[in-house]
Amino acid sequence: MFKLVHISDPHLGPLPDVQPVQLVSKRILGYINWRRNRAHAMTNSYLDALIRDIHAQQPDHIALCGDLVNIALPKEVAGAKDWLATVGSPENLSLTPGNHDAYVPGALKQAYGAWRPYMQSDPDLGLTPPLGTDPHFPFVRRRDNITIIGLSTAKATGPFMATGHISANQLRELADQLRHAKERGDFRVVMLHHPPVRNATSWYKRLVGSSRFRNIIAEHGAELILHGHTHRATRMEINGPEGPVPVICVPSASNGLSSHKPPARYNLFTIEKDGSGWSCIMEERGFTTANEGVHHIAQHDLSIPGLRQAA
Repeated sequence: MFKLVHISDPHLGPLPDVQPVQLVSKRILGYINWRRNRAHAMTNSYLDALIRDIHAQQPDHIALCGDLVNIALPKEVAGAKDWLATVGSPENLSLTPGNHDAYVPGALKQAYGAWRPYMQSDPDLGLTPPLGTDPHFPFVRRRDNITIIGLSTAKATGPFMATGHISANQLRELADQLRHAKERGDFRVVMLHHPPVRNATSWYKRLVGSSRFRNIIAEHGAELILHGHTHRATRMEINGPEGPVPVICVPSASNGLSSHKPPARYNLFTIEKDGSGWSCIMEERGFTTANEGVHHIAQHDLSIPGLRQAA
């Protein structure tokens, strides 16, 4: 049995002191949004409680789908590195970057330097680039008979835009890694920040070229796709060669009860071999009212027919 946690969009706060020169960019918009909205809606108390509950579940691995920071200030990136160390080790936590981690040109490279250990393939797979270079995407990690494939959709965009992009090289390698994992008989988890489903979010927040990703899944399949970005609890599907593939989003890990979006939550997947296929049970845990802490919210059986066919 393998226990996998899915969290996303912690948007760590509060913002550090900001120099005026640092706001001469798209950052000024994010700064205003933080002061007016997110500083009140997103609090560390909810995030801290969520992490404590995650640790109590003793998961085998944590998948974090991006947006650790808000406007990608250097002090934010450094603070996120320290926070990551309290959540899990690089061996037990996989991270894909989000659009806020790439908020302005150059920010993503800074994040890569700070968070690289959480975004690189297992050494024995021969996919890790030399030290001093950016992480290579997709990264691939194998835990027991679970293969985790991490994609980057993060890219600096203009004002009022939060779109994502996956390079053609990433998609080619994704196809290869999905095929290799299927040949091994592994349960395949794909993680990314932006939703790969058509019309899953507003046009200015969409994953550009998501149809190319869906074409890869239609040909090679996957058992589970995890993302963030929308700050909502959604369960969608895209077509695979043996049936629909679950596409799961989770609310922001720091959202409070005063927000118009769902409060902080995480997903806990219990995965195990079941004959020639797989059992995959998803539990939603988080906040719903002010009178309760983190608790069980719902459970879903994702052991769809496609999972129960021999690899």
